[in-house]
Amino acid sequence: MMDHAVPFRGISGSTLKLIAIITMFIDHTGATVISALQRHPAIASNPELRVLWQHIYDVSRDIGRLAFPIFCFLLVEGFLHTRDVRKYACRLFLFALISEIPFDLALKTGWYDPDKQNVYFTLLIGLLVLMGIRLITDNDSRNLFLAIIPIAIGMYIALKIDTDYNYKGVFLIAILYMMRNSRLYQCIGGAAAISWELPAPLAFIPVYLYNGKRGLQLKYVFYWFYPAHLILLYILKTFVVPALPL
Repeated sequence: MMDHAVPFRGISGSTLKLIAIITMFIDHTGATVISALQRHPAIASNPELRVLWQHIYDVSRDIGRLAFPIFCFLLVEGFLHTRDVRKYACRLFLFALISEIPFDLALKTGWYDPDKQNVYFTLLIGLLVLMGIRLITDNDSRNLFLAIIPIAIGMYIALKIDTDYNYKGVFLIAILYMMRNSRLYQCIGGAAAISWELPAPLAFIPVYLYNGKRGLQLKYVFYWFYPAHLILLYILKTFVVPALPL
């Protein structure tokens, strides 16, 4: 009997993006809807239900740890292959502005929280850092040690304005770029850089399996999905969950 099994050819960029989107959605659902359910009187007053929903909450947040490292890897890949990095940066900045109110509504206490900025700002700062590294090192590889200058500046800005993942996220992006010539070392370095947040290093298992192909055309899926899903979760946690007849 002939074996017609299709050989595994790795994971495309679009598959990686879908993994990141799904795990991010699960994470944010835990932070919003499940968290709101835990405060529902019918659950808060029942010890067994409290334990159950706490477990569900913990699992959802653990799953969500996989999203950010994948998005950082995809940012580096986008930087390496984009035809116009300035347009790439402008898109990130535009959606950072679009997403800020949905981010604050869903994950903070009101429509505006100046003390915390959404993840698009982290990705944008990371991209600008990569632009700085390329500017310094492409003309003369001997200037590689000077790459610490844009990295340090980017980390400081992210910390100062407190973007999601702040300076640690920018550092992860820089590590993934600096080790881009070896997928194995890139994954090991990335896993080490995000090891402070378990189980985030597991994200580098699918990253390691990336086959370098784009896959489905999902260019704007994440751009719009991010603010749209935050608005949906805000509506669910604020208006739907409290009205549930549990």
